[in-house]
Amino acid sequence: MRAIIRRGSCLCGAVQFHVTGDPITMTYCHCESCRRWVGAPVMGGCLFHSSQVQIVTGEDKLTLYKRSSDTGSLRRFCCDCGSALFNEHPGIKLTDIMAVSIPDLEFKPRLHTNYAEKIVSFHDGLPKYKDFDPAVGGSGETMPD
Repeated sequence: MRAIIRRGSCLCGAVQFHVTGDPITMTYCHCESCRRWVGAPVMGGCLFHSSQVQIVTGEDKLTLYKRSSDTGSLRRFCCDCGSALFNEHPGIKLTDIMAVSIPDLEFKPRLHTNYAEKIVSFHDGLPKYKDFDPAVGGSGETMPD
């Protein structure tokens, strides 16, 4: 059986990529860093194994931001239009991709991460982890809606 390949891009189309297969999970992230990065009260992301992600065109248009206090994340965005695209986690070989940048992938979040930092509450019945999903190294501690 052939794996599904989905195409994505930044807003201006200078950076184009594809992902092979399905994401490990889809999540809402409430951490201050993600909120500020995307300019919204919550970030919707799709977590993939880094090996599933391939830049097709525009790698030279990707700019890297590494916050000194966030040693495990490399945030990449298009230097032409400013679209936030990837949050790479090289230590665990995973990459968060902004859900809106993959138009043919239906965003179906399964959980909330970093809910302890929320600025807006969700009452959706999904698990709300204080930090991260235990499947990717989080404490597993949940919080109420």
